[in-house]
Amino acid sequence: MKNALFALLFTLFTPLLLQAGGLMLVAPEGSNWQPVFEPDIISRPRPVPPPPNFNPFPMEVKEEKATVNIQGQVAYTAIDQTFYNPSGARLEGYFLFPIPTAGVIANFSMFINGKETHAELLDAKKARQIYEDIVRSLRDPALLEYHKHDLFKVRVFPIEPHADLRIKISYSEILTKEDATFTYTYPLNTAKHAAKPLQNLTLDIQLKTDENLKTIYCPTHNAEIVRKTGKEARIGYEAKQLQPNSDFKLYFSDGSANVGVSALAYQNGKDDGFFLITLSPGTPEAATQLVNKDITFVLDVSGSMSGEKLDKAKEALTFCINSLHSADRFNIVRFSTEARPLFDKLEPADKANVAEARTFVANLKAMGGTNIDQALELALKATTQPNRPHFVVFITDGKPTIGATDETELLKKVTAANTQNTRIFTFGIGDDLNTHLLDKITQATRAFRSYILPSEDIEVKISNFYTKINSPVLTDVQVGFSRNINAFEIYPKDPEDLFSGSSLTIMGRYRSLGSNDKASVIVSGKVNGERKQYTFPVTLPDNQTKNEFIPPLWAARAVGYYLDQIRLNGENKELVDQVIELAKKYGIVTPYTSYLILEDEAHTTRPPRPDAPMPHPMPPSFRTTNAADEYNNMKRKEGAGSVRSSQEVQDLYRAENIDQTKQGQSRMNVESANTPANQYRNIQGRAVYQTDSGAWFDTEVANQKQVKTIRIQFASKEYFDLLTKQPETAEFLALGRNVQFFNRGNIYQIYE
Repeated sequence: MKNALFALLFTLFTPLLLQAGGLMLVAPEGSNWQPVFEPDIISRPRPVPPPPNFNPFPMEVKEEKATVNIQGQVAYTAIDQTFYNPSGARLEGYFLFPIPTAGVIANFSMFINGKETHAELLDAKKARQIYEDIVRSLRDPALLEYHKHDLFKVRVFPIEPHADLRIKISYSEILTKEDATFTYTYPLNTAKHAAKPLQNLTLDIQLKTDENLKTIYCPTHNAEIVRKTGKEARIGYEAKQLQPNSDFKLYFSDGSANVGVSALAYQNGKDDGFFLITLSPGTPEAATQLVNKDITFVLDVSGSMSGEKLDKAKEALTFCINSLHSADRFNIVRFSTEARPLFDKLEPADKANVAEARTFVANLKAMGGTNIDQALELALKATTQPNRPHFVVFITDGKPTIGATDETELLKKVTAANTQNTRIFTFGIGDDLNTHLLDKITQATRAFRSYILPSEDIEVKISNFYTKINSPVLTDVQVGFSRNINAFEIYPKDPEDLFSGSSLTIMGRYRSLGSNDKASVIVSGKVNGERKQYTFPVTLPDNQTKNEFIPPLWAARAVGYYLDQIRLNGENKELVDQVIELAKKYGIVTPYTSYLILEDEAHTTRPPRPDAPMPHPMPPSFRTTNAADEYNNMKRKEGAGSVRSSQEVQDLYRAENIDQTKQGQSRMNVESANTPANQYRNIQGRAVYQTDSGAWFDTEVANQKQVKTIRIQFASKEYFDLLTKQPETAEFLALGRNVQFFNRGNIYQIYE
């Protein structure tokens, strides 16, 4: 029983239109051509091709709404799609929907023109014949990656011209549980050959578990996750003009532990593996046993903050004050030419002190210089208690102009004064500030930085941040492994604290010291000064290739870490080489590389000989002015480019889903006359690029030496034999008719 529903969401070469939920194979009314998958044609050795100059009218998907209800291990998915026929012709066609192995589907219904239509279920063998016949007939291999799946097929007629076609599909499936983690997959793979983006998408998931809900994690998309109760959560995702190239995946686990741990792994059988560990408060009791905290708010009230900036900052600060827990202690430090605290020491967040703080904030006015030195000195000299974490929220819009102004000197003073392991969260407002100073402060104190651009709402951004850190559950978090697992290259280097309603993800590499040994993750941290330790059994196997999203996510974090070191400490050849190697292998945009790897001009100026090898792509380099600008921004300490560079590098380092690995992509992509930008796919944990000629090149090929190259003609007998003997090659073959990739010790060269 497969653990996920795979769906087609990409358009085929000509008469096949794939959109979210399935594909539509259409032909004009009255045409003598019949779809290749008709029962009387399946048995033919050579399918009937479409007529010459066949010009189908691809349909569009105007809207897609999906409602998902997950109860324990059973998921019920209802899809409501509105197609549009933009042509002036009445069309007939077939709607195809790849599904998991027969037996997991409990419901399937489709409504066309107001009438319920029943679909025919074809097993994987018949479905595979359909896919292969389409490849032979239409010369398009895009369906091959679904060659192992069953298929629903239903005739759709008529499809009226310039009219909508609404289709509803609902199905149930049993979710598999692997190492205490459930997986739900929603079909959203629509980028391949897509004629037009999906106009409107709404995905609403209601999740309810039998035991207390522990971890919830979406690694593929930037989804909103809201925990409603200890056993319920709601997950939402909305997008317009969407062209994703991956399905939507949701992972969750349940149980009764105080801290929930979910572990996923990827290991291809020959290289060191990758792991992803998610930590979250595991029970309502754990979430309510909050850590009592001390917090100091430090606000810049220099002259540059006058007007709307200060008004919004005061509103945000008032929100934070009103959200304090009664057991918390707090203080406020305002600074300009001099720094002045509200209280002489940290005071309890009782009604009287909170009311006084609100009045203090309301009366703040902007004037004078920027004395960051004194402000941080006052915040860090507060008398704290060893059983309480101390947070500093530091808000400024400028560079230091009074007191110590040198970046290095200021950082030394902050490090020396921070004897209580205080976290300093920095907020930079605007772009006239020293990003390197703020970034180094957060790095040294195991916190994180935020920047608020002129177009962003100060109040919203600060209050959203404070909502996250307001309720710590586990501080000074440390993660270790049992002796039979050698874990290394772990990111983040210093895990953040764990807060109620949120999660903490840790990614790294591992080398198993045994064969598929059971391992343990040891999580420790402080709860109100007392160190707690939790041990969780996990499996980090020697061969697990299902979770392909983990390697590029890990690589994004590694690249983000290296880029930050380069930004803050200067260029280093070893670090630059690491960035280039990882960015090229996993398809990550950086100022040193771009997504698109163009082939050598010598190969683009003349057609290759039939027996000529496919060209190797050029190494990454600066191919646009934008890429060079981004490189220079990394060296700048202030200005809009510096702020953007700081934000995007940190977002890479903290990436939790594939969307967050694409920092700066739209600015640094290269687009040629023949090949649009972004033509890459992550397959089996590595990037495969499309060259300027339209061919696809697996980055693993360049790493092979003295390896046999096997040339196979597209759609030949040898081509389908390879698919049968090595079914994992389907993902590569589905890319196109000219593909070069490495698999099972050989380089395969598919040519037309």
